[in-house]
Amino acid sequence: MSDEVFSFSEFIKKEPEPVAAAETAAEEPSAPELEIQKAVVEQFAAEKAVLDESIEALRKEVEDLKHALCVSEQNSASLAEQNAILESELENERAKSAALDAKLSERLIKELDDQVRNPNALALLDRDVELPDRFPGETRDHVLEVIKEARDAAEAQGRIRRAQLLEGVLVANEPNGGLAKKRANLEKFFAMNGNIVNGPVIEELERCGIAYKDGDTYLLPKEIMLRTY
Repeated sequence: MSDEVFSFSEFIKKEPEPVAAAETAAEEPSAPELEIQKAVVEQFAAEKAVLDESIEALRKEVEDLKHALCVSEQNSASLAEQNAILESELENERAKSAALDAKLSERLIKELDDQVRNPNALALLDRDVELPDRFPGETRDHVLEVIKEARDAAEAQGRIRRAQLLEGVLVANEPNGGLAKKRANLEKFFAMNGNIVNGPVIEELERCGIAYKDGDTYLLPKEIMLRTY
């Protein structure tokens, strides 16, 4: 047994060991540290929310692009189909045009052959030139019109042979169409002026060399049409 005397007062004065204090501090963080950790967590949460919004926006943009691509492909297919239809229609029109060209060429060859075999065909419309045409083909159109009227009359009277011969002349000699055009223009001119032979109408008729009086009597528009064309 030691001879030293145990001092209770000295035992009471001893400080707690530092290791135990450190362990207590590690186990329970202080208030400032808790605030910092809370702030960091909130910051991470805010950044995640922003990222989620960005991801959603990108996802929507991708969906929109997919939809636009789908629509574009559909439009492209529709345009291709329409183009094929137009190409087909164009080819049909070309075929029709080629057929008409061939038919016209055949008819011209036939007409030339008829004229070579029948010289009278070339002289059918020969005439004196004391009364010149007012427009190219005027005499020809009048003569063919008379032949057509005679053909119609022959058919109505049962004169089949005459009708057939006159029909042959009409087939080989198509009118130029100038006579019908002149009539239509003059008729339109009268209509635009109320079918009244007034000053401006008289000036235009005189300019065209068209008679509008029978002696001292003014003619009606219909009478002028009959006398002129």
